[in-house]
Amino acid sequence: MNIIVTVKQVPDPNTPPKLLTIDDAAKRVLAPASIPPLMNGYDANALEEAVRLKEQRGAKVVTVSVGDDGARDALRRSIAMGATEAVHVEDAPDLDSSSAAEVLAAAIRRLGSVDLVLCGRQASDTDGGHALFGLAELLGLPAVSPIKKIVAVEEQALVVERISEDGTQTVRVELPALLGVSSEVNQPRYPAMKGVLIAKRAQVPTWRRTDLGLGDAARRLEVRRLYVETPEARTELITGDSPAVIGTRLAERLREAGLI
Repeated sequence: MNIIVTVKQVPDPNTPPKLLTIDDAAKRVLAPASIPPLMNGYDANALEEAVRLKEQRGAKVVTVSVGDDGARDALRRSIAMGATEAVHVEDAPDLDSSSAAEVLAAAIRRLGSVDLVLCGRQASDTDGGHALFGLAELLGLPAVSPIKKIVAVEEQALVVERISEDGTQTVRVELPALLGVSSEVNQPRYPAMKGVLIAKRAQVPTWRRTDLGLGDAARRLEVRRLYVETPEARTELITGDSPAVIGTRLAERLREAGLI
């Protein structure tokens, strides 16, 4: 089984909002240099699921990332976690979802035969969740997202559980296919020292748009307004002579606030 996993390097989502700044010209959110970016969380879940399939069924796992040199850090981490190979596609780190899907599709076609493409259900920097469906359309693959569990692996199909608005759906999807993976599916492993050493020595090729037969990027989506919102938090201490009194006062205060 040949598995492709798309990974993206994103700002740490736990960065305090007050430390973020806006690049007005590029319409990008910038994190402080002291807080390094990391692999998108949902992509880490997708990679973990691919590595488990590799361990169980002898699959080949190739990770692909589009972006500047910083994307190579996420790719080396993917090898440390168990990916077989990694490919970096050099391009702007802030491509819109349509352009990103176009570049990823071209890279996957160049890699050759693929049985399964695993993507995170969305990226934490935009929370868009659009690129994976554009990628599936360009590759001519059926797409199922968001996935909370791979139930069974058949010869030419997968049985998966998909999160829906009112519960969970069990879906059988024929291969090749694309899955958008959610965080409920697993807990990504922490790279072992052996994996880290392998990743340091690994060759990660860099492809450019010309290598993929693509011309200059044409932005199809435009960000009109971008801002950082810092919510205000207030704390009120409820006191009393006993737990019962404190509970009563708390209930009264919540009722006054219209919360109960």
